[in-house]
Amino acid sequence: MSRDLYFLRSSEQKIIETLVSIAHPKDNEDLEKYTKFYGLTTKDLGLYALVNNKVAGAIWSRKGVMSVAIVPEFKGTGIGSYMMEQFLLEAATMHSELSIDISHKAKSLKFYEKFGFEMQENSTSLILIKKLERKEIIRPTDGYDPSRWMD
Repeated sequence: MSRDLYFLRSSEQKIIETLVSIAHPKDNEDLEKYTKFYGLTTKDLGLYALVNNKVAGAIWSRKGVMSVAIVPEFKGTGIGSYMMEQFLLEAATMHSELSIDISHKAKSLKFYEKFGFEMQENSTSLILIKKLERKEIIRPTDGYDPSRWMD
């Protein structure tokens, strides 16, 4: 099985438009806040995974709020962990913390806890926070130089 990670560029907004309903199944009416004009600000960060040249999932954040989508046929294959490990390294260069609302998918709590996410105090919904530490980034080779935006 060939699996590769790629930075999610603004020109690839179609990927998150396709996956956003998986990441936020309960937010049917306001999904644009997760996708509209993605990548046009320096606070947007994302990556997606290809498995045998098919999009298997994506993780992206807007202003420190994360979205995670794994295509159903790839759940349980480890692709979510593979993406999350790299995404957290990349996000630490931009943010001191990340948050994610998992109210709609409470079963995934253990997945996020494995990566150090903690429940926010006094939260009425399931909001998890991850404090980030800046570390040296080791990127998978995809031929992309993140210091050069070529959209």
